[in-house]
Amino acid sequence: MPEAGRPHPDEAIEAKLARLPAKPGVYLFRDKDGQIIYIGKARSLRHRVRQYFQSSRNLNPRTLTMVAQVSDFEFVRTDSEVEALILESNLIKEHHPYFNVRLKDDKHYPYLRVDLNEPFPRVTIARSMKRDGALYFGPYTHSDAVRDTLRMVRRVFPFRICSDHKFRTVTRPCLDYHVRRCLGPCRDMVSGRDYKAMIKELCLFLEGRTQDITERLKRRMEEAAEALDFERAAELRDQLKAVEQIGEKQKIISTGMEDQDVVASSRHGDEASVQVFQIRGGRLVGRESFILSGAEDQTGPDIIGAFLKQFYAQASFIPQAVLVPEPVPEAELIEEWLSARRGEKVRLSQPKRGEKKGLVELAAENARVSMQERLAERAREQEQTGDALCELARGLGLEVPPKRIECFDISNFQGAEAVGSMVVFEDGRPKKEDYRRFKVRTVEGPNDFAMMAEVVGRRYRRGLREREEAAAAGAGEFARPKFAAMPDLIIVDGGKGQLSAAREALEGLGLGGIPTYGLAKENEWLFGVGRSDPIILPRGSEALFLVQRIRDEAHRFAVGYHRVVRKKRTFKSVLDEIPGLGPRRRTLLLRRFGSVAGLRRASLEEIKSVEGMPAPLAETIYARLRAEEGGGVQDER
Repeated sequence: MPEAGRPHPDEAIEAKLARLPAKPGVYLFRDKDGQIIYIGKARSLRHRVRQYFQSSRNLNPRTLTMVAQVSDFEFVRTDSEVEALILESNLIKEHHPYFNVRLKDDKHYPYLRVDLNEPFPRVTIARSMKRDGALYFGPYTHSDAVRDTLRMVRRVFPFRICSDHKFRTVTRPCLDYHVRRCLGPCRDMVSGRDYKAMIKELCLFLEGRTQDITERLKRRMEEAAEALDFERAAELRDQLKAVEQIGEKQKIISTGMEDQDVVASSRHGDEASVQVFQIRGGRLVGRESFILSGAEDQTGPDIIGAFLKQFYAQASFIPQAVLVPEPVPEAELIEEWLSARRGEKVRLSQPKRGEKKGLVELAAENARVSMQERLAERAREQEQTGDALCELARGLGLEVPPKRIECFDISNFQGAEAVGSMVVFEDGRPKKEDYRRFKVRTVEGPNDFAMMAEVVGRRYRRGLREREEAAAAGAGEFARPKFAAMPDLIIVDGGKGQLSAAREALEGLGLGGIPTYGLAKENEWLFGVGRSDPIILPRGSEALFLVQRIRDEAHRFAVGYHRVVRKKRTFKSVLDEIPGLGPRRRTLLLRRFGSVAGLRRASLEEIKSVEGMPAPLAETIYARLRAEEGGGVQDER
C-alpha cells in the first residue's frame, strides 16, 4: 500500500489524468483489489480529479488516507452537473464506498405504496420505490413506524386488504366489510368512483394534509344530511372524528402554510445522526431520524449536503422549502435538482432569526439527543455482549472470548433441495456481509451428517485457497476477506452426529485446532469433541441467549434459502418443457403469480399482460397448464 498522506500518481494514473475532459461527470476511485472506495461528482472532471493527486496541503487526513489507497480510477461524463449529482447519488447507494458519507442501510427503508391504476387500490408496504406509476409515501426509518401508520390509516379509511386473487374469487364480503373496515368492492358494495375518492383522501392523509381532509369530509357529511342519507352522514361523521383526533396530535409548529422539511445533524466519530422534521401546512406531521456512516472529519454542512442528495433521491415527496442550519456545498445545484423533481421552485435556506430559526435549532437538539441515545445504547450492548462472550468462553473452556463465531445449519425436505447456511457474528453482533449460503451438491437422500461435512468442507477449503492466493500475490490477508477470515469458534446446528461430520471435514483440511461445538435443539446443550457429557449453559444466562440467537439466525437463513430454491425448482419443473419460455420470462411469471398454483388460476388475459409476453406464448402456457390440470397433475408446491 502506498504511504498514507502522500499523493502518488503513478504512470498509469498520470496518463488517465491527462485524458480527463473539462466536462461535468462522476469519478470512481478503486483500490488495489478493484473495490470502489470513493465516488464523487465534478463540474470539471479534469480540475477536480487532478486536485487529489497534486499538493496534499489542502487535503484533510481522511482524504489523504483515501488518496493513498487509490490504485485506479474511472469516470463517466454527463451532460450537466445536475445529471452528475443524480448519478453520484445512485452510484453511492449501489456501491456504498467506504470513504463516502452514506445513508446507513438505506436500501431497507420501507414505503407505503398505493397503485391508483388498479380498479380498487390497496395500501401495501414496499421495500423500494419503482417507476411503476404507483404513489409511494416515505421512506420510514423503522418497519414499526410504517406498520403503525398503516394501522392508523385503516382506522380512518376502509380500503381493502385482501390479495388480488382473493378479491377476484371471493363469493361474499368478508368480516372487514361487516365491521366497516372495508367498503366491499369485491361484491360491488361500492362504486369504483366512490372507492377512488376515498383512496385519494387517504393519499392526502399520508401526505399530512389532515386539514384538507376534514374540510372535504365536513362538506360531504352536510351534503349527505341534506339528502336525508343519514346512515351515510353518520359514517362520514365517525370518519371525520377519527381524522380530527389524529390532527390534534399534529403540533401546529409554523404559522406559514407552506410544506417544508427541517434538517439538522449531529456527528460523533464516524457516524452522524440526521433529523428531518416534516411540516405540512404548518403542522408537524412526522419526524424521522437517519444514521450516516463515513462522516469522520466531515463538517456539519458537508454531512447535510451528502444527506440531502441521498435522501431526496428516494423520497416520495419534495417540499417547497428545506431549512438547514448552515449553507451547504453546492446549494444552488441541489436547489435546481429538487426543483426539477418537484416541478416548481424549491428553496434551500438557512434562517437567521425568528420562527424558522427556532425550528432548525429544535431539529439540531433532537439530532444531538438521538446520537446520545445511540451511543448509550451501543455502550449497553457492548457491555452486555462482552459479558456474554466472556461467560461463553468460561463455559467452553476457551482461553479468550471468541471474536468471530461462525454457525452452520442444513435445510432440506426429505433430502431434496438441500441447502446449507453459514452466519457470522463478530464481537457478538451479526456481520451479514459475511453470511454465505450453499447448495448441497454431492449428497443424495436425507443424510444431514454428510451434508454438514460437505458445506463445512467447502467453506474452509475456499478460505484456505484464498489465503494461498493472497500470499502468492504478496498481499497478505485480503483487506476485505470473503472466505479468508477464519473463526475463533464454530457452532453447528445439531448434536453429536453433525459435530462429528464437521470435525472430520475440518481435520481433513488441517483446521482441527478451531474449537467446534454442536448445539442440540431439544435441551440447548452444547456437545464438544472428546466429551461424553454435554456442556449445559445456565438457563437465563447471556451466554446461552447469544448461542441461541446465533443458531436461530443460521436456521432462519437456511430455511429462507431452501424455500427460494424449492419454489424456483417447482415453478421451473412444470414450465421447462414449454417451448419459447426462457429463464427471464419464467422469472417474470414467478414474480407476477407467485407459484404454479397462482399461474394456473390466472386467466389468459392476465398471462398476456405480463411484461414482454407474446400473445402466442401466453396462449401456449395457458393451454399446457389447462391440459395438465385436466390430466390430474397435482401442484407440486
